[in-house]
Amino acid sequence: MASVPSILGVLGGCSREPAASGTPAPLRFGESEQAIVERIVDIMIPRTDTPGALDVGVPAFIATALEEVYSQDVRDRYLEELHEFDAAARQEHGKPFLELEPPVQQAFLQRIHDAAIEDETARSARYRDQLAREIRGDAPLEQRTQIRPSGGRPFVLATKQLALHGFFVSEPGATQVLQYLPIPGAYHGCLPVNEAGNGKRWATS
Repeated sequence: MASVPSILGVLGGCSREPAASGTPAPLRFGESEQAIVERIVDIMIPRTDTPGALDVGVPAFIATALEEVYSQDVRDRYLEELHEFDAAARQEHGKPFLELEPPVQQAFLQRIHDAAIEDETARSARYRDQLAREIRGDAPLEQRTQIRPSGGRPFVLATKQLALHGFFVSEPGATQVLQYLPIPGAYHGCLPVNEAGNGKRWATS
């Protein structure tokens, strides 16, 4: 999830259980870290007439995904940038993120999100330009295993990506927000969207 300029973390570190030699330490959010993640995903996917992120356990999904899917470097970077996010709120508003009024939290999160999107878009454009120059050049092309620049995604975008994934693979997300048909029927191609499920996207394809 991409690195950003380092800011001194102001939250307590995660409590980690001792791990066997050579084994990544299990991820354990500290109390403040957990609360920040919960507040962010609640802003992103609030409860409305359907359940929200907190109702379906998205914070636990994020913690599990980080621990069981991602590398130790990614975990450490995620936590570091979580601290930086809170430090930026302190610097800008004089209070930690959790102590801000809800409208201020939403505006701050939106600004950080939009800046991260802009930065990621610019990095991707520079990466594509670099690839284009290499393709047009005479030197042999370096073997690549990725199609986007290295470094991963910024904390807010990584949290958003994991939150959306966790929400839409949950039963409420898949059946109440999306459309879910466990045993699909006949195939009907080329239908207007409003005739193919009341305008909702399908949970499965």
